[in-house]
Amino acid sequence: DFSLHAANLKESYVKLKKNLLFLHIDGRRTVSADDLSMELSSLLHDLHLSSSSFEKPLPSRSLPPITELLSRLQEKLISASTDCEKSSLIGRVERLFQTADPHWLFPANQDNGLAELQDAYGSLVNVLIGCAALPLCEGDCDSLPAAAYQSVPSRAGPVCSTLTALLGTLGNRGRQTSVLLAVAPAVAVFAVTHFQDQAWTSCSSRAAAQSLQEALLRAGGWRDPPHLLMGDRSQGEEGEEGGQNRGILGGILDILQHQLTKDSWQRCEAVKLVFAWTLLQVTRPSLTPHLSHLLPPSLLLNDHYRPENCMLGVRCLHHIVLNTPAADLRQFNRAEVIYQALFKHLYTTETAVIQSVLSCLLDLLLVLEKPPSSLAPSSSRRKPCRHDDVLRLVLRRMEAEDKVALRRVYASALPLYIDRMAVAVCRHLRQVERVVVGYLEVRDPPEETSRLKILEVLQRTTRAAWPRMACHVAVLLRCLLKLLVAVSSDCQLSDSVRQKLMKETSVCLKLLDGCCHGDLQPLLQQVDSSCCSSEVLSCLASVTVTTER
Repeated sequence: DFSLHAANLKESYVKLKKNLLFLHIDGRRTVSADDLSMELSSLLHDLHLSSSSFEKPLPSRSLPPITELLSRLQEKLISASTDCEKSSLIGRVERLFQTADPHWLFPANQDNGLAELQDAYGSLVNVLIGCAALPLCEGDCDSLPAAAYQSVPSRAGPVCSTLTALLGTLGNRGRQTSVLLAVAPAVAVFAVTHFQDQAWTSCSSRAAAQSLQEALLRAGGWRDPPHLLMGDRSQGEEGEEGGQNRGILGGILDILQHQLTKDSWQRCEAVKLVFAWTLLQVTRPSLTPHLSHLLPPSLLLNDHYRPENCMLGVRCLHHIVLNTPAADLRQFNRAEVIYQALFKHLYTTETAVIQSVLSCLLDLLLVLEKPPSSLAPSSSRRKPCRHDDVLRLVLRRMEAEDKVALRRVYASALPLYIDRMAVAVCRHLRQVERVVVGYLEVRDPPEETSRLKILEVLQRTTRAAWPRMACHVAVLLRCLLKLLVAVSSDCQLSDSVRQKLMKETSVCLKLLDGCCHGDLQPLLQQVDSSCCSSEVLSCLASVTVTTER
């Protein structure tokens, strides 16, 4: 009954006008206290929460409960039939968060109704985010055309501004961390969706989303996105006062898990990007407790037929391998599942996929088994292991590969696998020999990456398996001499690349001569000087002078 509080209302209104004469609303203009109160009263009137016969603005203590207002705002947004109507209402909600009494927006004495307050703000935030939702793909179709996202940036900007205003007011309340933690996961997912350079964003919407993420970090006292997700790992269970030290990774995964199922993850183009961004921010030991929610979506992406999705999945799996203890990966046979999912990609011809898979497998194999290079000598024959399986398949694919880009990827990855095998590479020497000969015969201008890497492979193989190299010297020597002659007469090569090739070739010759106990030197001295250039002769002379054992 307003008549019972007339004196109090008048006194509160005069005090409000005196203390809040001018307020900054959005950095562009100021409004008087009368305009401020009338704005709020007008909004309440439109929502049927104030008496139409009461013409003067209402003080905060005469307003309805904030939960009731948030509920009505939610209903209004849902029932709005046009984008113009929604945009207008979102703008008024932004002004509400900017100008209303914070004590009314976030009551301090809400111990009994705290859950209701959290639900009310959480529901309103979800409805606001829904106003800028991306269109969904139908079934397993390819990505939507750019025209389908044309209206998204213009709808996302006002939502970002409104959420930024909410976080700005919420951050100033200090102890209202429970409400902040309730809305933070949804806000973070929305910000990540719209600050990436994609078809559904524009320069202005990306800037607004970036500002929204920064406002979220400030509101909770988080230093950066990893701190936002993981919190302070030194903290135990925090109470209300330590809530800002808590991460929101679990809340984000709860939002994403319903969209990351086998049947639904392809419907929204942004979901996979938000998931990958989230996962790549999380490091050990915070990743392990959430492994059951992070591994299945990564495997789904890895198994997809589109190369960009497959690469994203491999990148996620590699991050999991690097940031999860080996014991946790081996538990429930997770590491073996990842291995099988990656191994099948060795049959693909996508250059970027092969490059990512070879790097990931190298780290994953250390989780599954001890590297052959670390095994002690044994009188019994060494059993083949997964390292052998991978190297055998890689060498087989290298022999048949004719794409220059893919040959470079294979050649660049092979030296690390040879080092991992050490003397156990003896089991693969015939394959290695064929690969070396085949790759040194083919030019790879302008940097000659393939040839240089294969020469490195030959050097590492010779050092690791030197007792078994003598029977391969004849073939390798002929190949290396052909390479020297070809490189010296190739006018398209730069001097630096030519010198590097000839230097690495001479190192290979010295190593092979050491394996043969100097038997190559007489052969090299018999080379006909009329058939090769002075550069080749100089290179051969350096081999015959000093021999590396």
